Amino acid sequence: MEILIIEDEQLGAEKLSRLLTSIDSSINIVGNTRSIKSSVEWLLQHKHPDIILMDIELTDGQSFEIFNHVTIQSMVIFTTSYDEYALQAFKVNSVDYLLKPIKKEELENALDKYMHWQQKFSASSIDVAQLIYELKQHQPKSYRSRFLVKMGQRLLSIETQDIAYFYAEERLTHFITWDKKKYIVDYTIEELKQMLDPQDFYQANRGFIVHVKSIAKIHNYFNGKLKLELQPAIEKEVLISREKATEFKEWMGK
Repeated sequence: MEILIIEDEQLGAEKLSRLLTSIDSSINIVGNTRSIKSSVEWLLQHKHPDIILMDIELTDGQSFEIFNHVTIQSMVIFTTSYDEYALQAFKVNSVDYLLKPIKKEELENALDKYMHWQQKFSASSIDVAQLIYELKQHQPKSYRSRFLVKMGQRLLSIETQDIAYFYAEERLTHFITWDKKKYIVDYTIEELKQMLDPQDFYQANRGFIVHVKSIAKIHNYFNGKLKLELQPAIEKEVLISREKATEFKEWMGK
């Protein structure tokens, strides 16, 4: 059995891989993609596997978008944090789902269901367009609620609500918490923009995403630009371009 994992969190993908091989050592994990773009590219360049384990929320949007670019020839098992009411759409369309955190027994049952379906149906019998429509009717956009970071030999879970701002420096992305602690996160600024609630966070420029409450002062700057003063304070200059100044002011006034 060949399986493609579409999951934007590296630790989550590694956990899925371990669970799969513990269930059946003959399972061949053919790849792991983290975004809509990389998933579409992979599916266009490779033979489609028997099963795709597909997370719904990816770094660049919801994975439903993949179906708009590629005709999926595999059975799909979604992994999701959605509640039971919203998941009725999956059941109607005969596509299985796993509710995070994923348990070994539930994953094993999903694979058994695939083996049963394989004898009766083809992947093409699933009305993917109807599936996407029903899911979008039920589901609001969800955003990242926490980040897993390394602290020496330990792993820490930091709540998104505890983060004041993110910034890029020397090919790394950092974030600063309200209590002035600094951590490295394994995402780019562009990827983070898709994960964070735009009501709370704003991408000031290519190097900064700021929480609305982190903005202590706003100064007029040269050529129509704006300069932000953040709390906790940072020595780096945080500028809003003239082109984005109006949009930023509207966001601040919401």
